[in-house]
Amino acid sequence: MVKVSLKDKLRKVGPATWELPKDTKPGMRVPARLYLSETLLKEVEEGAIEQAANVAFLPGIQKYSIALPDMHFGYGFPIGGVAALDYYEGGISPGGS
Repeated sequence: MVKVSLKDKLRKVGPATWELPKDTKPGMRVPARLYLSETLLKEVEEGAIEQAANVAFLPGIQKYSIALPDMHFGYGFPIGGVAALDYYEGGISPGGS
């Protein structure tokens, strides 16, 4: 079985905005949004995109899992990842790790 790259599932939704739909992986609560140029997208690690998708599973996540142009593979969140969580449903993570 060939694993499809998450890069292949990204949709361009703006000049430097890419979206991984929430139905990409069963259980994602929100889409993942990546803010980076096409040049940077070619260089970003697949693992960092996977982590941005995984953040979209968090309880209480609001609107999007976000990854900024400096995104790269981290420990839980991608480095350069951002998520807003409902305090009562999710929690608070100042470092996203």
